Amino acid sequence: GKEILLWEALREATDEEMERDPTVLVMGEDVGHYGGSYKVTYDLYKKFGEMRLLDTPIAENGFLGMGVGAAMTGLRPIVEGMNMGFLLLAFNQISNNCGMLHYTSGGQYKVPMVVRGPGGVGRQLGAEHSQRLESYFQSIPGVQLVACSTPRNAKALLKAAIRSDNPVIFFEHVLLYNVKGEVGGADEVQCLERAEVVRPGTDISIFTYSRMRYVVQQAVQTLVEKGYDPEVIDLVSLKPFDLETISQSIKKTHKVLIVEECMRTGGIGSSLSAIINEKYMEDLDCEVVRLSSQDVPTSYAYELEAATIVQADQVVDAVDKMCTGQKVAVGAFEAHELSAHCVKKSNFTLQQTRSAPAQTALAPKSQQNPQHVFVPAPERNRRETRGSSHST
Repeated sequence: GKEILLWEALREATDEEMERDPTVLVMGEDVGHYGGSYKVTYDLYKKFGEMRLLDTPIAENGFLGMGVGAAMTGLRPIVEGMNMGFLLLAFNQISNNCGMLHYTSGGQYKVPMVVRGPGGVGRQLGAEHSQRLESYFQSIPGVQLVACSTPRNAKALLKAAIRSDNPVIFFEHVLLYNVKGEVGGADEVQCLERAEVVRPGTDISIFTYSRMRYVVQQAVQTLVEKGYDPEVIDLVSLKPFDLETISQSIKKTHKVLIVEECMRTGGIGSSLSAIINEKYMEDLDCEVVRLSSQDVPTSYAYELEAATIVQADQVVDAVDKMCTGQKVAVGAFEAHELSAHCVKKSNFTLQQTRSAPAQTALAPKSQQNPQHVFVPAPERNRRETRGSSHST
């Protein structure tokens, strides 16, 4: 198959489904003429018109409610949140309407809609633009949660979500839009409830999703060199979990490591860990270990930001200890402890930056993660300007 970027895969899925089904439409901020903040709807208004690529005001509660109403009356809306953090302003519509109307109407209404957009910890986007909202929505009855991670599953999952009669919250990571890979054809649709076995193995089961899939894969290279054979599973479906795939893996490896970008307290990992302990305790050789983000607001400072999320060396260390019978020390930093933990490293980096040319000061970020966000130069100022309205 052809290779395209992840944002292009999402655009292709939207294009094909809008052409296939005239009831599919997109609404959100700048999805029409501008083509979306990350170009997922680029130029589609020229093909389908302004009413099917509907530009909305900066009023998430309003246009998500409009999406719910459109879905109830026979349309299949795709509602884009310019940033998933902004959808907190529409939490009432998602929880009290989107997820419950099919039940509270006694089955008279269905709400076939997709709520999608970028989220996760990016590159120095600050606390309000680095939200991970998976666990916020997980407890809402009636909604499905899906997290894409590759161009292929992004396209196939979005097509399946659009065709589903259930409301689906579709998570895209802000740092994965430029990941390149093969995609399937117009007829390829992926099951929304099925996990992906990224790498089969026998020593330990590593459950992860979204961008952490790539952090784990980076760690796996080191682990294989050390002689370990880890199994890596991309959960994909965050609600409901694919317990068939999960249980098969646990019964084979008898050890579980969960790696996530969600917060440690009340995150996706804590829900999954609870289910594993309830259902598969007798299949485990040791306790379930979770590597999660710290329970602190995401810092704008690069060193502090990196310290709040899971890194590949932490995955290697955890697997090494679990497979050799050692205790994995996993705890949460308090805000003051996190600052103390990073201050020496931050000061050292600051001194290096002052004494080095500007271009070399930025080099480590590019080397650490080559998947940069697709944000055209004029868009950065535009997005930051628009984003500021949400905090006033």
